[in-house]
Amino acid sequence: MRTILLGIIWLCLSLSLDAMSLSRQKIKTAETVSRGEKMLKRVRRGWMWNQFFLQEEYTGTDYQYIGKLQSDQDHGNGLVKYVLSGEGAGTIFVIDENNGDLHATRRLDREEKPFYILRATVVNKRTGQKLEPETEFTIKLHDINDNEPQFIKEVYTGSVPERSDIVVSNRVIRVTATDADDSMYGNSAKLVYSISQGHPYFSVDPNTGVIRTALGPGDMDREQREHYQVVIEAKDMAGQRGGLTGTTVVNITLTDVNDNPPRFTQSIYQFRVSESSKSGTTVGRIQATDRDIGKNAEMYFTIVSGDGMDMFEISTDKDTQEGVITVSKPLDYEKKQSYTVEIQVQNNQVDPRFLSAGSKDMATVRIGVEDVDEPPLFDKASYLMEVKEDAMVGVTVGSVSAMDPDGARSMVKYSIDRRTDMDRLFNVHPGNGSVFLLKSLDREETAWHNISIIATEFNNPRQSSHVPVYIRLLDINDNAPTFATIYETFVCERTKAGQRIQTVSAVDADEPSMGHKFFFSLASEGMHRSNFTVRDNGDNTASILTRRATYSRLHQSIYLIPVVITDGDYPMQSSTGTLTVRVCTCDREGNMELCSAEALSSSPGLSTGALIAILLCAIILLMIVVLFTALKRQRKQEPLIISKEDVRDNVVSYNDEGGGEEDTQAFDIGALRHPDAAVALEETAKQRRDIIPTDTILASRDNGDVREFINQRVLENDCNPTAPPYDSLATYAYEGAGSVAESLSSLGSTSSEAEQDYHYLSDWGPRFRKLADMYGAEDSDFS
Repeated sequence: MRTILLGIIWLCLSLSLDAMSLSRQKIKTAETVSRGEKMLKRVRRGWMWNQFFLQEEYTGTDYQYIGKLQSDQDHGNGLVKYVLSGEGAGTIFVIDENNGDLHATRRLDREEKPFYILRATVVNKRTGQKLEPETEFTIKLHDINDNEPQFIKEVYTGSVPERSDIVVSNRVIRVTATDADDSMYGNSAKLVYSISQGHPYFSVDPNTGVIRTALGPGDMDREQREHYQVVIEAKDMAGQRGGLTGTTVVNITLTDVNDNPPRFTQSIYQFRVSESSKSGTTVGRIQATDRDIGKNAEMYFTIVSGDGMDMFEISTDKDTQEGVITVSKPLDYEKKQSYTVEIQVQNNQVDPRFLSAGSKDMATVRIGVEDVDEPPLFDKASYLMEVKEDAMVGVTVGSVSAMDPDGARSMVKYSIDRRTDMDRLFNVHPGNGSVFLLKSLDREETAWHNISIIATEFNNPRQSSHVPVYIRLLDINDNAPTFATIYETFVCERTKAGQRIQTVSAVDADEPSMGHKFFFSLASEGMHRSNFTVRDNGDNTASILTRRATYSRLHQSIYLIPVVITDGDYPMQSSTGTLTVRVCTCDREGNMELCSAEALSSSPGLSTGALIAILLCAIILLMIVVLFTALKRQRKQEPLIISKEDVRDNVVSYNDEGGGEEDTQAFDIGALRHPDAAVALEETAKQRRDIIPTDTILASRDNGDVREFINQRVLENDCNPTAPPYDSLATYAYEGAGSVAESLSSLGSTSSEAEQDYHYLSDWGPRFRKLADMYGAEDSDFS
């Protein structure tokens, strides 16, 4: 039926176009006649066509007729030939060369190519001459609704906040479809959108394809349903019946909003914690649930009331969103055994649209404290004790007190940590904790003593605690004042009576609370016929004054002035200091010019210059001794055997064996009588550089020590190349160590003239086989 309708429409259009072409042709013919009168030789066109129309998607079996080409030069006598060229000529389009009928040879698709441009002409069959100029014409394809709408995506994904208002902010997504048919011809490409799946939650705009929510805020709840699948249809022909349809799927997700408050999983929580738990120890975790997700489900906990607000804290675990209760202050089972707190939970981010009185939740937490065996507890964090430095041994300095904080109230014993009292100056009574002295104390030596006392339970010795004890020694006046320094001065031979020659001061190891107060006076033994006097200045200093105007350096060159120094504390302490005054010759201004040859020193002995000179001499002598010793050790000894030919040298060397009476270094019997001197002698003895000396052996007067001493001295002399006898014993003894043959020195051989047995030479190996054959043979073998 659709094909018949399309054919009728095409026929009407063809007839109208033919009529229009005929009218245009008549106009052209009239114009040609009028022009021909002026231009007699111009050829008149006879084409009766300009444009053809062809329906796409032809389904017939015969060639599809397009139209007829007609020329005025065709008089029907069969001498005219129609020729076609251009797009598809000869393949898609063919023309009957005799009558000009134009046909399409196959089915065409407008969406593939909407029109074709061709050219036609008329020639004489006999001469081949063109009767008409080549003219271009167009074949257009009429569109039919043969393409269904196509969506840009096969599957769309969209989202919209839950509880969105229908009017405001409820747009989800826009879908778009296209139609390949001609939008300028009919309604083949005019699309209308509709929703086929997704009612009643969503709707779509039929013209724009915008999808929106269709239900109110109370119906679009993510916690009830989160994902939706919507099917959208796009229909051409403006949605009329018979149009083609395309579909797509839209997956829509409701995003979360904070419309649900957190809720505790239970109303009462109970936990237990040890009283020994330190600050920060976790007591327990409480849980709250929130139907929202993501940031909308983040929550925080607070302690709002209860008797444990100061003892506990609560924080939020960012990973699990749990409330973590921790200890904030030390717990004591003996003081309080349980606590109760009220915990509140709420969201971090609150949406004002859904804020209500129920946006927070409360729960009760009960925490029980568990008793543990605790160490003894001192009543103070530290103790300060004072005692006079002259206190007697056994005097109590102070006391400490500790008790078991547990309910059992175990007995406590006390002791001193001896690592803090290495000198064992103090001790503590194990029962009552009183601290007393074990030794006398001296404040001037140590003013403070810091010890540590240990309190231990009788029933459980592993439970113990320490406390520091600071003991301060109180000062008593037990030190006499002395001169602040060694005073030495001089007086001129010509001076004035009452002339001040020196000012002295004093020091005292004691420290009186009111400060030092010293008194100076001339000693009683120096008052008679004294040449000087002492004047107390009242400021802990004194001035030494002359009592006469003339002193003689030749008569007496040095005066010793005894000065008594007394302190002002109780009990009073005093001492006598001596001031040395030297008589010198002075110039008119009182400057010293010449004094006696005695050294200006407050103590007997040598002067500084003399001491330096003696020290330099000692250093020089020591350097000479060291140099001489080094040269003597490095002196190259003459070889024992100068020439292999002269064997008499060996005889001379062996004559010196033992050293005789001159060998006093090897065996000094005096060392046996004086063992202490032997030790000193042994330390100063020369040692070989390549031999590590053995440990020093102290000799004693019994026979065992004498034997050991002699053996030691023999061993040292055997290993000493510089000690007599000067033979090859030392060399052979050293080179033969560890050898099967041992030493070959003649000193080790027997002096007997008895016949020797040399059969053992065969046991020394192949190198001594020849020697064994020579010495091991019988005398008859050599006769």
